[in-house]
Amino acid sequence: MTPVTSRRRARRLAVDILYQADLTGTQTARVLSTWAQAERERPAFTIELAEGVAEYETEIDLLLEEHAEGWSVARMAALDRTILRVAVFELLHRPDVPTSVAISEAVQAAVELSTEDSGRFVNGILGRIARELPDQPGDPPI
Repeated sequence: MTPVTSRRRARRLAVDILYQADLTGTQTARVLSTWAQAERERPAFTIELAEGVAEYETEIDLLLEEHAEGWSVARMAALDRTILRVAVFELLHRPDVPTSVAISEAVQAAVELSTEDSGRFVNGILGRIARELPDQPGDPPI
């Protein structure tokens, strides 16, 4: 498995874990524990993303509310909300992930897991957020 594929897979697993936590109203740590007990796949990057989103969820949701133009986080489809949270966590707290990669991976996940409209929705919000972030080395202009 190539690094890109393994990171993509890790992101998708983080989305699964966070989506489960969101839908069931369970803490992310509890879902991670349940997955561990069931011996489900949990790569280190998946755990880092899931725990990071849980830790910074309030900050992430405030940023999403500010940039979602007419949408509250609560009104977003749960899957789209989860994908956005993972991407925003990467944008804000993972300097090893280029902005363009975080956005591209989120849009791809939204199109594949949700709807084509979700891809445009996710891209629009993340694009607005990314424009306000300081440039990272190696990032193309947005």
